Amino acid sequence: MNTFESEFLGYPMFKGQLIDILHKGKTIINTLNQYSFCLAEEDKVFKKALMSSDVLLPDGISIVLSAKFLSGNSLSKIAGADLHEFVLKYLNNVYGSCFYLGSKDETIDAIKGKIVEEFPNVRVSGYSPPFKDQFTDEDNQIMLQRINEFGPDVLFVGMTAPKQEKWVFQNKYKIQATYICSIGAVFDFYSGKVDRPNQFWVKYGLEWFIRFIKEPKRLWRRYFLYGAVYLKHIAVNKFHKLNPTI
Repeated sequence: MNTFESEFLGYPMFKGQLIDILHKGKTIINTLNQYSFCLAEEDKVFKKALMSSDVLLPDGISIVLSAKFLSGNSLSKIAGADLHEFVLKYLNNVYGSCFYLGSKDETIDAIKGKIVEEFPNVRVSGYSPPFKDQFTDEDNQIMLQRINEFGPDVLFVGMTAPKQEKWVFQNKYKIQATYICSIGAVFDFYSGKVDRPNQFWVKYGLEWFIRFIKEPKRLWRRYFLYGAVYLKHIAVNKFHKLNPTI
């Protein structure tokens, strides 16, 4: 555990500033929220992928509050969208490049168009892989070829959890990019397909609630069903901390 990490239920959570992730060499950056935590408890490969992250960001108010409740550790929420914005500003300053892997062709095109306008110094490309549960060897070869031919400084992967993190984990040694960031819903946010809640809701930890109001059918399981599972994990862990001999 290094200076910029704090233990949370066995996970090495990042507690520094985003600028601290720069100049580390090849860096795998993932995020953890209550939903991905619950999925990882049921999926050993996903958990291994998260645990092996070079940087694991606390992406969710539930992670921040739970860390404080369980051990008094102070974490600051850093969402995938925050990471994305920071990286684009950095790349614009250094005339860098990025590649987007995931989502649909129209979403990738919208992202590329927006970057040309907002970050004109950034060289950008992307690829939308086939939408399927499992990629074939041919699919993987094409994806890696498209990325490596472009040779980005940063690879953004948006294929939803746990698919994106597992794909990066399985292919990280073949990917030719310095920073590899799994950022899921950010593709939809940045392209304008989905509006991210404004900073008022983000500031007060209610971003999740506004997202639920907009997409209740898609998100009710994530926030309420898995929310209950997550609370059970936290309660059991707290009980064992208070009663270590039981």
